[in-house]
Amino acid sequence: MSSSSDATVTLVPSIAEIDAAQWDACANPDPATFNPFVSHAFLKALETSRTVGRTTGWLPRHLVLEDENGKVAAAAPAYVKSHSQGEYVFDHTWAEAYVQAGGRYYPKLQIAVPFTPVPGPRLLVKPGPKAIADEELLASAAIEVARQGGLSSIHLTFLAADTATRLRTLGFLTRTGQQFHWQNRGYTSFDDFLATLTSRKRKAVRKEREAALAPGIEIEHLTGPAITEAHWDAMFAFYTDTGNRKWGRPYLNRAFFSELGRVMPDRSLLVMAKRDGRYIAGALDLIGGDCLYGRYWGAIEHHPALHFEVCYYQAIEFAIASGLARVEAGAQGEHKLARGYLPVETYSAHWIADPGLRRAVERFLMRESEMVTRFNADLTELGPYRKDEA
Repeated sequence: MSSSSDATVTLVPSIAEIDAAQWDACANPDPATFNPFVSHAFLKALETSRTVGRTTGWLPRHLVLEDENGKVAAAAPAYVKSHSQGEYVFDHTWAEAYVQAGGRYYPKLQIAVPFTPVPGPRLLVKPGPKAIADEELLASAAIEVARQGGLSSIHLTFLAADTATRLRTLGFLTRTGQQFHWQNRGYTSFDDFLATLTSRKRKAVRKEREAALAPGIEIEHLTGPAITEAHWDAMFAFYTDTGNRKWGRPYLNRAFFSELGRVMPDRSLLVMAKRDGRYIAGALDLIGGDCLYGRYWGAIEHHPALHFEVCYYQAIEFAIASGLARVEAGAQGEHKLARGYLPVETYSAHWIADPGLRRAVERFLMRESEMVTRFNADLTELGPYRKDEA
């Protein structure tokens, strides 16, 4: 598609056509910070299960930069999209405004992990002296793809802050968002963590945990070969219940869960709640190199505080026991603050072809960023930690 004197960028319609080891050498060069969502295995599971593809409005068109020896030096999980669903960085109002002005917002190019609001690398670059130059070449190639294909825009969502900053020189706009993450401050137990909270918050957490398990509910942690198809059946039922209630149609299909369990068994953690010998609720987490990523939750019986126990407190206990640095509990949710999860900023980068739309979006993002920064500061001040621990 495009090339420099010693490198070529191509579009690849299926990640199965890209060597897994070479992709992962760019996506996760350091096992200590392994991010499962940009791994070849996870992205391939989405395609193999047909969770993404032409019929879903996520058409894979991965960017691959090969060096002079034909080896992958950089890559990006990229999709041509015909809608804005499953992204968690909302641009629906931009699309509506552009259409009202006579423009065509779709298709657009999304460089992201589908259905996954997890921060991490998006321009995956193999470490080395050419890393920054390769990142710029990959981003420039994405712009060329958009221009040649008549795409309205490019969106890199939940990317690293330093990458978002560097992309400004190519005309990308930076958008700031918000999530809530729990940080492990070297705790040796859950009680050790509780000791850092104010007395009122500490009592509230203990009361909540007691209430969650009061109906005779037991909690199981399952990973690796301990997860069977019966467990995936139960988890999918929980997931679809949540999806049907929250956004009308779940994004993931049943085949994806089995595929995930097949290709990433030791990275998958099911936190399952059982009552009277029957699974009634559960959460799927993925285990990274230094982080536990909370992903999907659901229940077929609803009990007070069970969501908090399964999704937040059990995740904290697992992270402490496993020596993980943090827990990322997904998008949104100010209710997480009282449970030890503090606000952090997330970032996305947006290139917009039409100058008029770009100016309007830029003005909006400047105001939005100021609001997010102030809001995060206020929430941090209201956090549950003792002042000497904050």
